[in-house]
Amino acid sequence: MSDTRHEDRACSAALARAFGFLGKRWNGMILATLLEGPAGFAELRRAVGKVHDSVLSERLNELGSAGLVERVVAEGPPLAVSYRLTERGQALLPALRELTTWAEANLPE
Repeated sequence: MSDTRHEDRACSAALARAFGFLGKRWNGMILATLLEGPAGFAELRRAVGKVHDSVLSERLNELGSAGLVERVVAEGPPLAVSYRLTERGQALLPALRELTTWAEANLPE
């Protein structure tokens, strides 16, 4: 009788958190849109696609709580609200560019 043992494997906890957060519907697309520069709510909604206002608002709040996006209010009139990446959000730029390059080369449309 042979003694076959298997090592337990696990994904890195940090990587699991990253995929859990960035893989949440709309988060990655919002961040990718903001990589191009600040955007207003309506502009984000058009860029992201068929997302309900309440969901977009919730995702922006989550990204803000994570320190990746900040809400900027420009005094008016008219009052203007936009969203932009924080320094932490901008730190994702190299990873998102690499992921985009990989997806273009390896994933069918």
